Amino acid sequence: MDHFYPSLRKLPWQGKCCSGDLSGLAWSAQDTMSLLSLLILVLLTEERAEGVCRMQGPPLPPELAQDGDVVIGGIFSFRTGREICIYCCLSFNFREFKFAQAMIFAINEINENPDMLPGVKLGYRIYDDCGTMDILRAALALVSGLGGEVSDENCTKIESVQAILGHSGSRPTIAFAPVVGRFHVPVISHFATCACLSNRKEYPTFFRTIPSDYYQSQALAKLVKHLGWTWIGVIAVENEYGLNGIAAFIQAAQEYGVCIEYSDAFSSSGPPADLQRITSKIQSASSKVILAFMSHREIKLLAKQLYEQNVTGVQWLGSDAWITDHSLADSEGHGILVGSLGFTVSRVQIHGRFVRDFWEDVFDCSLKATATGRRKPCSGLESLRDVESPFTDVSELRFTNNVYKSVYSVAYALDALLKCEEGRGPFSNGSCANPAQIQPWQVLEYLSMVNFTTPEGERVYFDSNGDSPARYELVNLQITNRGTMEEVTVGIYDASQPGSQQFIMSDTPLVWGTGHSEVPVSVCSESCPPGSHKVLQKGLPVCCYDCIRCPAGEISNSTDSIHCMKCAPEFWSNERRDACIPKEIEFLTYGEILGTLLASFSLLGVFLTTLTTIVFYCHKETPLVRANNSELSFLLLFSLTLCFLCSLTFIGRPTQWSCMLRHTAFGITFVLCISCVLGKTILVLMAFKASLPGSNLMKWFGPTQQRLCVVSFTLIQVVICILWLTISPPFPFKNMILYRDRIILECQLGSALGFWAVLGYVGVLAGLCFVIAFLGRKLPDNFNEAKIITFSMLIFCAVWIAFVPAYISSPGKFTVAVEIFAILASSYGLLFCIFMPKCFIILFMPEKNTKKHMFRKSTNNR
Repeated sequence: MDHFYPSLRKLPWQGKCCSGDLSGLAWSAQDTMSLLSLLILVLLTEERAEGVCRMQGPPLPPELAQDGDVVIGGIFSFRTGREICIYCCLSFNFREFKFAQAMIFAINEINENPDMLPGVKLGYRIYDDCGTMDILRAALALVSGLGGEVSDENCTKIESVQAILGHSGSRPTIAFAPVVGRFHVPVISHFATCACLSNRKEYPTFFRTIPSDYYQSQALAKLVKHLGWTWIGVIAVENEYGLNGIAAFIQAAQEYGVCIEYSDAFSSSGPPADLQRITSKIQSASSKVILAFMSHREIKLLAKQLYEQNVTGVQWLGSDAWITDHSLADSEGHGILVGSLGFTVSRVQIHGRFVRDFWEDVFDCSLKATATGRRKPCSGLESLRDVESPFTDVSELRFTNNVYKSVYSVAYALDALLKCEEGRGPFSNGSCANPAQIQPWQVLEYLSMVNFTTPEGERVYFDSNGDSPARYELVNLQITNRGTMEEVTVGIYDASQPGSQQFIMSDTPLVWGTGHSEVPVSVCSESCPPGSHKVLQKGLPVCCYDCIRCPAGEISNSTDSIHCMKCAPEFWSNERRDACIPKEIEFLTYGEILGTLLASFSLLGVFLTTLTTIVFYCHKETPLVRANNSELSFLLLFSLTLCFLCSLTFIGRPTQWSCMLRHTAFGITFVLCISCVLGKTILVLMAFKASLPGSNLMKWFGPTQQRLCVVSFTLIQVVICILWLTISPPFPFKNMILYRDRIILECQLGSALGFWAVLGYVGVLAGLCFVIAFLGRKLPDNFNEAKIITFSMLIFCAVWIAFVPAYISSPGKFTVAVEIFAILASSYGLLFCIFMPKCFIILFMPEKNTKKHMFRKSTNNR
């Protein structure tokens, strides 16, 4: 090989140490294609003179191998380290070794099963490599399958595998899966979770029995939302696994309203300044929850650094690459990780495995006949009974079970291929594969259709992207009674379930990384209580906000409301602004002070009017009562009583009937009252004119004419009221415009023209009465009632003129109070001005209530 390609000895991966990195060293796509081209050319080089095909240099042997009719390849890294410049892996990795043994165990179990692959023996070739370049070389060796030397007649025969299981790391898998995919060889990983591997264009032959990080990111986002954390930090390993993982998580978290305070990445092989930078960020951050999307190597370094800086009170969320790694308990500062939460694949039980390397490593002895330089011979008295090791612990085989499922997926695909019925096959024209010459691309076709159930009841199949169903267990790292750190299952996540049933927490008590018994709080701003809404802080993420109280008339009945909702027109916000309550309905009631006072004055007016009527009735034959037309006086007293009573209809809850009654009763009773006053005024003038020589006016304004005058004036008002009630009557109305926080229940006029017509007619009669009385103010004293009527009409007109602007400008129930006040004031004015002087004379000055006195007074005036 060196003879043909001397530069191959100087390739960049030689002589470098991976320091336990399962992902290996950084390399480019150009390096990959160079290696692929060189290897293929070397493998196809032949020396025709000798008649044989030889590899130039020794072939790359597998670590573990077993011949079979169909061979499955495996790539693991159960030795994870290298000495500088010496091509030798060190540091035995129990978990990776367990993966390799799980593959062997499953293959042997299948070979012993007569119902599966009858007559076909499965073999395996398992490579143990600890760097990305070596892993790629192992993958190419599995694909090429050439032995050290073959005959010229059989130069094209290869011993390639039908499928490759592995690798555990996303980065190495990303490296070799596209190369292997060019040969249509299926690659089935048990631990490579990078969501990027679901890209069928880049990785057309890739399958995995572990869910994609896309689902893990979704599950972590749901967990963060469930625990009420809206302000977190995110740290990742600086490779495809970490960067793709946090990108998917951030996208999912933002959909749940979670904000990221900071996100950063570093590599275990990067400069120490990167780790110091991240440590400083954690120390200065206000968030108390950190998602670490990385492998066990990076989390160990970070935990050690934080431990040295005495950073505590952090709640960790871990990705599946480290959350269940048993080596964490052996690292410095691992106590800082106690309480960590993370999702990992479900646990199962697989029984039975025992190998030389494990025995020699656990008991530090050699099983060879003679002791090596470093180890003594094994005595045979060693016992695993008291040995605690990740390898002997078969109670929680999480990722190991994925290897088991991977082997069985290939076996079921091969079984379906061998049992294919001609005409019903998956290939062109329903053809089947030739069992004697099985090709990897044929296995690939059947692998995509695999669908079976494990003995534990777990269904195994692959979607169009080669991904398996996403089901996780939520684990919590706790310190056990033995003082060791172990994971405890505290919930499950099943992406196949409906949204509300995907994530379920158990009742198992949790241990928190902050050291408290309660769920840690990690928010940028405290939740806004009901009655307030969020207002974003300028220049900060949406999780940072101020809580502003809802304005009057608006509410928020949930926590962290973005907007306040306006209450319905008939409702108003309560004091806490978290509920809409019916608005207070306001109207003038008898129970309030104003209503009680007005009602009292109204009843007092009725009482005084009734008392006056009694006095007049008892003295109806006296000259004073007879001289002022007792019939009109009694009718006037009756109308005043009605005026006082009609004011009561304005108090109380407005109804359809009360609204129509209050205005029409007011209009008719006041017209009746003013008609009587007008009749008395005209009567005074007629009486004076009739007393002059040669006058016969009284015969034209006798009792009959007086009655007709009152009835006629009143009937006109009745007609106006009937028209008003017929065309557009008053009605109860809820005024919600005047005040925002309460409803004014009032009587809407219906037709404003009708109301002002009624009021205007009263004003016209009052004005006419005032003018006539004013003209008779200088009549002799025995006709001095004209002066009294003039003064009473002056009060009446003044009250109602002042009423108009007061009525228009008064708000709510005070409009009604103003109207009642005007009715009472004008009624009291008429009662006091017209009747009180007469009652005083009748009761306290009876000597003036005689014909002689009245006649003498009249004579003196002449």
